[in-house]
Amino acid sequence: MCTLGRTFLMVVVAIGGLVMGAQGAEKQITFSANGHDLDNNDNFSPDGKWLCFDARESIGPGIQHSQFVAMVNIVTGEEVVLYAPPVTVTGSRPAPGCGAVSFNGSKMEVAFIHGPPVEDLAERGPYDFPNRGGGHVMADGKGEFSWLDHRDIATDRDTLPGAHRGGTHRHEYSWDGNRIGFTYNDFLMKEYDRTVGYMEPRADAPGGASHYFVLMVPVVPMGTSKAGALEKAWGDVWVGRDGSKRAFIGKVRAADGVSFEQSLFIADVPLDVNITTADSGSATRFPSPPKGITIRRLTHDWADGTVRGTPDGQWVAYYGKDDEDRNQIFIIKADGSEPAKQATFLPEGVTEGLRWHPSGDAVLCISNNGVVSTSVVPGDGFGNSTFLTEQGAGQAVTKLAISFDGTMLAFNKPVETKDEDGNMVKNYLGDDFTQVFVLPYR
Repeated sequence: MCTLGRTFLMVVVAIGGLVMGAQGAEKQITFSANGHDLDNNDNFSPDGKWLCFDARESIGPGIQHSQFVAMVNIVTGEEVVLYAPPVTVTGSRPAPGCGAVSFNGSKMEVAFIHGPPVEDLAERGPYDFPNRGGGHVMADGKGEFSWLDHRDIATDRDTLPGAHRGGTHRHEYSWDGNRIGFTYNDFLMKEYDRTVGYMEPRADAPGGASHYFVLMVPVVPMGTSKAGALEKAWGDVWVGRDGSKRAFIGKVRAADGVSFEQSLFIADVPLDVNITTADSGSATRFPSPPKGITIRRLTHDWADGTVRGTPDGQWVAYYGKDDEDRNQIFIIKADGSEPAKQATFLPEGVTEGLRWHPSGDAVLCISNNGVVSTSVVPGDGFGNSTFLTEQGAGQAVTKLAISFDGTMLAFNKPVETKDEDGNMVKNYLGDDFTQVFVLPYR
């Protein structure tokens, strides 16, 4: 390997692919004294002019201390608060907390995590995985909040149809905006681990919510599974535009009935599924998905993610291990008709940030603290990688995002930040605030 520091006059030849360095023109677009976390979501607006973010790691740890969700104009740097809870509590029992915000790719609106309102804190307790829901505002700066889903933890009757009993997270609109996928943690039956669900807008959604909640992936209580049964599902994403397929990572009991495997699965959710056939559950009965959903296993080797699917619904990308036990990107046909193929051959492996380019011609990720694009077009160029930013030492590059049209990338880096008077400011830990950078693509 030939390395010339961070000058990007290097070419690294790796088995199976060519890795090339080519510094891009990244641009910092946020400068305010708060966190600007992209959280690996659909952060670009449908028109590509705005990026949404939350303010975690500003005054306290995690989403539970994020005081607002906002968006920034990628040209002017204007920051607009989309929603801020009217009352918040920080410290050891924080509420509500709001973050992990995502745009609808077909409409100027956002979905995000919203923890328990402060007025419910005594009854519900502080922010926690099984104590949160989906919030919604239009991206017009008016901050008119509504609930996507309804939480019902009554123990003296069945859970209301269309309600959940815990917490939804990582809300992702399908490309056409008709369904929202999420991960889920149950409050009433904590012997069940995290799983995956979806919701649809319905007039009969309970509790004044706009959407009807159901689970998508059935799981069994932790430690009780038999060979082939799922105990946990996460890392999920829509595959295709219409919300009819959702890929995820599953923890599944191995054939020996003792050990576990971590593999890639896909849920087929036909558009004509009657969502009301789901069982909402009770204090002693875990919810079950609506009739008509099928689960398919795509891999048997180790897999991880957040996984990613192509807009045409043909391919899924995920993290697998190469021969030297490094994380690399692998791709597989969503119908399982072909074996998985290793797509990246990066000497330092893949750290995070997996994304498909909307064209389906390339996958993107972060490796060696730099943003990388890798061709997946069949032929001699398959697996060739190009660094789009500097790599190696420097501020940590995280949370890669891509616009819906594929022309712009965004990512986070902590950098020195000054207040309006020019004084250096830090977050609650004394660290630099996380800012947003953008980078044109092709």
